[in-house]
Amino acid sequence: MTHLRSKRLSRPGHGKVVAAVLGLVAALGLGAIGEAQAAPPAQAAPAADRWTDRPHGFASLAGGTTGGAGGKIVTVTDQAALARYAAAEEPYVIRVKGSVEMDPFGTEIPVASDKTIVGVSDSAEIVHGGFTLDPGTHNVVIRNLTIRDTAIEGNWDCKDTDFDGIRLDTAHHVWIDHIRFSRICDGQLDIRKDSEYVTVSNNQFTSNNKTFGIGWTPNVRTQITVDHNWFRGTKQRNPSADNCAYAHLYNNYLSSQLSDGDPVWTYGNWSRGRTKMVIENSYYDGVQHPYQADASAELVQRGSVLRNTTGRHDAWGAAFDPREFYDYRLDPAAAVPALVKRFSGPQKRVGGPVVLHVPGAYPTVQSAVDAVPDGNDTPVEIAVAPGTYREKVYIPASKPNLVLRGTGRDRSDTVVVFDTPAEYGGSTGSATVRIAANDVTARNLTFQNDFDEAAHELKGEQALAMKTTGDRIVFEDTAFLGNQDTLMTDSPKLTTVSRVYLRDSYIEGDVDFVYGRATTVIERSVIRALSRGSDTNNGYITAASTWTGNPHGFLITRSKIVSDAPAGSFHLGRPWHPGGEPEAVAQVLIRDTELPAAIKTAPWTDMSGFSWKDARFAEYRNHGPGAGVTADRPQMSDADARTHTVAHYLKGTDDWAPYARHH
Repeated sequence: MTHLRSKRLSRPGHGKVVAAVLGLVAALGLGAIGEAQAAPPAQAAPAADRWTDRPHGFASLAGGTTGGAGGKIVTVTDQAALARYAAAEEPYVIRVKGSVEMDPFGTEIPVASDKTIVGVSDSAEIVHGGFTLDPGTHNVVIRNLTIRDTAIEGNWDCKDTDFDGIRLDTAHHVWIDHIRFSRICDGQLDIRKDSEYVTVSNNQFTSNNKTFGIGWTPNVRTQITVDHNWFRGTKQRNPSADNCAYAHLYNNYLSSQLSDGDPVWTYGNWSRGRTKMVIENSYYDGVQHPYQADASAELVQRGSVLRNTTGRHDAWGAAFDPREFYDYRLDPAAAVPALVKRFSGPQKRVGGPVVLHVPGAYPTVQSAVDAVPDGNDTPVEIAVAPGTYREKVYIPASKPNLVLRGTGRDRSDTVVVFDTPAEYGGSTGSATVRIAANDVTARNLTFQNDFDEAAHELKGEQALAMKTTGDRIVFEDTAFLGNQDTLMTDSPKLTTVSRVYLRDSYIEGDVDFVYGRATTVIERSVIRALSRGSDTNNGYITAASTWTGNPHGFLITRSKIVSDAPAGSFHLGRPWHPGGEPEAVAQVLIRDTELPAAIKTAPWTDMSGFSWKDARFAEYRNHGPGAGVTADRPQMSDADARTHTVAHYLKGTDDWAPYARHH
């Protein structure tokens, strides 16, 4: 591989772990951050999206390191599954949950290229074993795990065993991050035999002899960044770098050095062979030989804190300038102990909710959905960048716990659109987006079916922007654009109650454009009734098909209905009995909502031979030019209105309350 000479090569930004620590530094009163930059207030520090962090330093160069991004996500709880997915040819994001104990003792699982291995929360661990990356392996991320206990009692020097925590042999583009290594025999982390473009960050190296070695080659090829790590209770190789082309060590904390009285082989950092090493703003507390260099090597040290150190403090030669390769932000050395103690090792944030980015690792929304494992039990967010995505999206029932989030400033920035009418697949087949899974949330997005009825000489043709059948579906700050049957909120079958909550959203259409049998609450939203050019009948806002055993169908509350249709030409709704089903008896309440002049004075009407008077239609305290109280406008009583609120509609048997964070 070609050595780097300039940061003009592609690189992502510095790792976001810095952003996470800024607030802590400010709170501790530790002064300036980086070089002449004041710490922002704690509340100003942006939250780090730690799952999708890209590595900084050398692992970010020459194409970068993305691990299994773009591949499927799997969660493993045992050695067999971990080994199977780690060795697979295709990309995988492998989430390790709980404790995985290696058998036989000392097993090192081979990891193939294009893998991310990440612990779930801060409790995932590999016990009695580790990982190995064999020659040619590349693009690997290993994060947020404890790797421990391959040391054998009485074998401190590990002369009879070679069980490594993680070993790289001629691998490239690797990021090791937020790992806790403990009691490994021999090397906790060995980066060997011309491995290149490696970043080692935010780890804890504890209770070990030969801790972290780099080299084992006569060549001078390895480029490595080592930052924000905590070495405590370790004896040597913290790290030792032999024949590294470039070794950049900064903001590391070496403390509580384990010493057995050895005058030579108890040390901190060692620049060996022909290594060029740069050490910046690190903190050495009670360390023997904190940094040293062979006569043939170069070592530059600047800005570190030395406390109770003894022995060699070598610094000679020019080494190299890391900023010729990549940008980075130094924390002050005095702040390093507090920062590293808090933020190194496994973190709940790192192994928390999964974030999949569209485009980027996933070119389409559907490809990101497809990457979510069946039976998903952990929230997965699909972050969709601004743009127009002409595709159909299906979230099957097997993929719950998803969040679709547009990342633009406005919901109109991110549009998922297609143009299938019901003529080619019925209502289900026409839907641009179909959600069959439970516990799905969409935010800051627009869903559209832009089928052009006029262009196809079709009138009254269904063309759904969205169909849901899952339970506990939330839409926040979303828009639904279409004509007939824009938004269908349904359930798997008549007697199954599914719940949908829309807030601060926008829905437009003309005929039955909010319909279905799900319990559906529309709150603080705008509903636009589009004109079809008629002076007398331009359409129907709702077409509920609520099961007669469900007291809660549609609730439109604290919202605004708008229309450019002529006065008195739009219905509030009609009762839909799919297939003539007598047990589908619409229930719709529109309350505390502004109505336009386009609403008819008799706003409810019959459908397919079923009288609106047999349905459960009501209004309560509506206002605006289209509001009114007549014999054809049933009004809910104050007493009944107290039990027809957002909470009553959505509560169910599980006390679901998605509105609570807004109220």
